[in-house]
Amino acid sequence: MSGNEKEDTTAAAEARQRQVKDTKSAHKPSGGRWVPGKNLPNQLTILRVFMIPLFVVFLMAVPGKAGDITAAVIFIAASLTDTADGYIARKYNYVTVFGKFMDPLADKLLVCSAMICLVDLGRIESWIVIIIIAREFIISGFRLIAVEKGKVIAANYWGKFKTASQMVMVILMVANLGGFFNTLGEIFKWIALALTVISLVSYLIQNKEVLKETEE
Repeated sequence: MSGNEKEDTTAAAEARQRQVKDTKSAHKPSGGRWVPGKNLPNQLTILRVFMIPLFVVFLMAVPGKAGDITAAVIFIAASLTDTADGYIARKYNYVTVFGKFMDPLADKLLVCSAMICLVDLGRIESWIVIIIIAREFIISGFRLIAVEKGKVIAANYWGKFKTASQMVMVILMVANLGGFFNTLGEIFKWIALALTVISLVSYLIQNKEVLKETEE
């Protein structure tokens, strides 16, 4: 190998090393701060789905306050993963199509599973749960229509308020602490029902062009 060839090889190797260093520097968080992986929001969403059977077992199979409190703690933990994955996805721009679909679906599975259990335990009226679950089916079908039109319908603020009120209601009813907390649970029951209807109407009005395109 001639001297010129050796110099070219050495220069190429140095260029590759600089490229690797630049790539690492680009991905290194400033100030040594921890940056979550891009898959973390989706992993938290999947974790929330796997927590649902555990919640149901403690609520339905473990008698007395021990089962109620443990189930409430599991539900709170699952709800916190919902807050965490949304915050991380927005802050670090990790929003994905999978997250837009799976995150609200995981919320629906969690809340609806809890409310069905509460109906069986006699803590909430079945007709209220039917309205809430019917709304979820309607919105899910609406989203499928939107997908066929190449659109993704993300959750709006009314939907987020609805989900938050339902989660507070479920926590209070699952914990079953009695007295003031049961009264508070009843209040949130009616708030959740109202927001369920409002959010449904809001989705349909904001995305009515999806249905118009379908009719055409």
